[in-house]
Amino acid sequence: MDKKALRKQYKDTLQPMGVFKIQNKVNSKILLISSNNLPGRINREKFQLDMGSNPNTALQKEYKEFGKDNFIFEIVDTLKPKEDPAYNYSDDLDMLEEMWLDKLQPYGDKGYNEKKPPK
Repeated sequence: MDKKALRKQYKDTLQPMGVFKIQNKVNSKILLISSNNLPGRINREKFQLDMGSNPNTALQKEYKEFGKDNFIFEIVDTLKPKEDPAYNYSDDLDMLEEMWLDKLQPYGDKGYNEKKPPK
């Protein structure tokens, strides 16, 4: 396969989608995040934290204070791909994230998430 065909195949391949958490091993606080590209989003969060530019200031502060070795990045749940290649997964991802937010309640002393206003 030439490079152009490989690039197209990569773009057409669905990345794992779902919810992951970043957990502080020192105080057990967590941040839950949903993404339609889990490997890419996890890499982005790690990069931002390492560079000191993560938009979640509470997480960034404790990441700097406790060090990267005290944080775990773990996939919590994934979505199965649908047969329809044009399917939009955003509602499914929102629902999955909401389910895990309700279950784990990562707010205040338990986490880094902010409560979203009711829809």
